[in-house]
Amino acid sequence: MRKHLVIALVAVCALGVGCGRSGSGTAAPQGTAPQGTAAPQGTAAGGKSAKELVPEAVRAAGVLRVATAEGYPPMEMYKPGTQELTGVDPDLAVALGERLGLRTTVTNASFDGLLPGLQGGRWDLVMSSMSDTEQRRKVVDFVDYFNAGGSVLVKKGNPEGVRSLADLCGRKVVLAKGSSNLDIGQRQNDKCAAKMEILQSADAPTGLLTIDSGRTVATIVDSPVAYMYAKETGKYEVLPEQYDAGPWGIAIGKRNAELRDAVAKALQEMVDDGSYRAILDKYGTGPNAVAKVTINAGAP
Repeated sequence: MRKHLVIALVAVCALGVGCGRSGSGTAAPQGTAPQGTAAPQGTAAGGKSAKELVPEAVRAAGVLRVATAEGYPPMEMYKPGTQELTGVDPDLAVALGERLGLRTTVTNASFDGLLPGLQGGRWDLVMSSMSDTEQRRKVVDFVDYFNAGGSVLVKKGNPEGVRSLADLCGRKVVLAKGSSNLDIGQRQNDKCAAKMEILQSADAPTGLLTIDSGRTVATIVDSPVAYMYAKETGKYEVLPEQYDAGPWGIAIGKRNAELRDAVAKALQEMVDDGSYRAILDKYGTGPNAVAKVTINAGAP
């Protein structure tokens, strides 16, 4: 985990990354089991193991190609002083590859290029703190692996006395352009009698500078990142409530159902044997763990 996060804490949460909405969805393939019961080893849909569900083309290549967008600790980041990707998503990706009998490569790309690259066949999976949303499900499937929402972040000591999202009415706030957290703020603003003045920053670190300078009083950041940043810098305070809490998913192409089911099966095995939770706990995100792996479980 990084000790110094000021330079690059949070990547732009474009296309709704981050806080999603929970909802009903499709359960993982037959043969997986909820947390607390042992999934039958070596079984999945049709009696196949996770390895057997891997499409032949992927198995023949021997490589699971994963893309992410670095700069969003503790989810995706570089090890200090290196270009080696680490964090919840890269570590989970490597563990999933091992479970599927594949070598994993994790490629850093711009967030807004992740899904187009997936659709174009440049990689097999996208793992980048991406909300499972109805709009995205039109073009990809999601194996949901993480649950989080947006939290209000204010200056330490909360000098403006902000207690809830509603308290931002009539205030100056900063939100990352294109993010689902921007959506949260804009929906609240629609309810405000005294409207917010919303500044849109290119990314979250730039936005936080406006809080430091007193230009704004608050922002909204995905909860695991907000708590980590508050702890590491000592400059901010996180309000306890989460907004639009819901699933983040591993994105897989619509035409790659076999790989989707293989990933869901392998991930459920990791949930059941504790290896999944161990990776999340390593980065302080254990409270965001799911008990059961689902597919396309975001809001309808």
